[in-house]
Amino acid sequence: MTTTAQLWRSAARTETGKVRRRNEDAVLALPERGLWAVADGMGGHQNGALASRLIIEQLAEPLDGDLAQRLAEVRKRLHELNRLLRHELTVSADHPDPVIGSTVVALLIEANRAACIWAGDSRCYLWRGRRLYQLSRDHSLLQQLIDQDQLSPSEAARHPAAHALTQAIGASDQLKLEILELDLLPGDAFLLCSDGLYQSLSADELSAALNLPSPQLSLNRLVEHALAGPARDNLSAVVVRQ
Repeated sequence: MTTTAQLWRSAARTETGKVRRRNEDAVLALPERGLWAVADGMGGHQNGALASRLIIEQLAEPLDGDLAQRLAEVRKRLHELNRLLRHELTVSADHPDPVIGSTVVALLIEANRAACIWAGDSRCYLWRGRRLYQLSRDHSLLQQLIDQDQLSPSEAARHPAAHALTQAIGASDQLKLEILELDLLPGDAFLLCSDGLYQSLSADELSAALNLPSPQLSLNRLVEHALAGPARDNLSAVVVRQ
């Protein structure tokens, strides 16, 4: 892990935005451990903030072993949190049939390998060779309609429930996490972000920011450009690069 920590730098930031009264996002940046994450709470008010905070707190606990072992432990912790949010906290909540949940996207790096794990529509992007790649696939009704060829992307985007999530921590009894592993190349950079950030910016704007030479410069440009717009949702991002 020491070698990995020396190679990767990162910057993280979360903002409430211009409309929401409360920030339900949470971020994690532990370059010394090769671990980063973004969680976007759902359920409104304290419920979403609680869910995202619990996810980040659990992921921040030490992880032992190689990449495969650490990835397996992250999966285990997220499944345990899903049960906690789905049953124990929901049952004891004050409101009838409350939702206490959160999206999550996490990145683990060790030596020349990386793994991205996610549930929901928070995203992981890779900036490689001056090209932007979306590594994660949204767990949303919009993406499901597109995948099933029921609607074109433009038609799906106009669906009244387009942004409804099909997976999230705490959203259903059966949590299905998605994982993507890849080999790393010199110059790679990653962006983890909530939907409030990427929905505010074009692919060209994401690319221009990630082309800057340091994680902090990239992060500042991303957040400031998003805040220059309507910023109707919370904004969170983590930039990771060699």
